[in-house]
Amino acid sequence: MTQVYLNGHFINQQDAMVSVMDRGFMFADGAYEVIPAFYRVPFRVEQHLARLDFSLSSIRIENPLKHEEWLRVFAKLLAQNSSEHQSIYLQVTRGVAPDRNHLWPKGLEPTVFVMTSPLQMKLDEDFSHVQGMTAITTEDLRWKRCDIKAIALLPNVLHRQRAEEAGADEAILINEQGQVTEGSSSNVFIVKGNEIATPPKDMPILGGITRDLIIELLQSDAKSNYTLSERMVSQDELHEADEVWITSSTKEICPITLLDNQPVGKGKIGAVWYDIAGRYQRYKLQLATEHRENLPT
Repeated sequence: MTQVYLNGHFINQQDAMVSVMDRGFMFADGAYEVIPAFYRVPFRVEQHLARLDFSLSSIRIENPLKHEEWLRVFAKLLAQNSSEHQSIYLQVTRGVAPDRNHLWPKGLEPTVFVMTSPLQMKLDEDFSHVQGMTAITTEDLRWKRCDIKAIALLPNVLHRQRAEEAGADEAILINEQGQVTEGSSSNVFIVKGNEIATPPKDMPILGGITRDLIIELLQSDAKSNYTLSERMVSQDELHEADEVWITSSTKEICPITLLDNQPVGKGKIGAVWYDIAGRYQRYKLQLATEHRENLPT
């Protein structure tokens, strides 16, 4: 049976239960992280845990575990799952309160939950089967602190459902100023000429770990043919871009070839995407191979 971690105990998933008085259930009062793991080794784990620290401190919940304690939990759950590549989901809420009150009482013990699930993931540079994705644009209806990875995801759910009902893979969100923020569950990049642009990390935008890695890879290339810009991108620029990508830890880098039923650029996966996706895969493959070689036999 699949095991999960709940409040200090490893138990079967079907036996894991949380009180209806948990503030995560009542108020979505908590934060979460999703971390890919290749060969059962969490990828960019310190960056994910640093973002968790930021999210929890922003909502005034003390992180209940030290980083090394999180790593021990991850290792045990990853070892019990039969899949080599997995996705870790963790969630921390403020805990169980005696009654329903917007004010939180002092001294609550946070609720801590972790689970893993199989992850279908590429670990090579064969892009022959990669297909372009579709997206729609829609008004950004989320709250103003999207930099916090909070569990209050109802607006994101509604955006994603709207995309599904429109026959699209993702919804790209546009703020009141006519600017791109991000996708319902992804960050957004555009390519125009030799410029690669993505909205800067700020309160309306969640700082994606994959987003940050792409920027690191670009900045580490002294001979790069591209200009990297972290700036606001207008809706017009989005529609006029040569290429549009969405990124996340589980989606990685996905090319959008159809936006609002119109082709992006030439309507095909662009050359810049192939270049950057190749760099990303080589980085990931190198780390995954090193981890695999270091695993005990």
